[in-house]
Amino acid sequence: MAGTSRFMSRFMRVTEKAAKVWGPADRIDADSPVVHRHDASEKASEEQLSQIEVERGEAGHSYAYRRPHKA
Repeated sequence: MAGTSRFMSRFMRVTEKAAKVWGPADRIDADSPVVHRHDASEKASEEQLSQIEVERGEAGHSYAYRRPHKA
């Protein structure tokens, strides 16, 4: 267990140095809602994912396939 305490000591020293350089970690209100904005790349990604169907097999494995295009 001596290695663990040495690791934690080094880790804490590094985080203290980082806090001196970049400042302390931001503390936000956990109850405030997260504002999420959709950009063009996210809309394109959602469009691609909307064409994929996911099914689960009897063994619990997930399988994905593209939905056929409507003609």
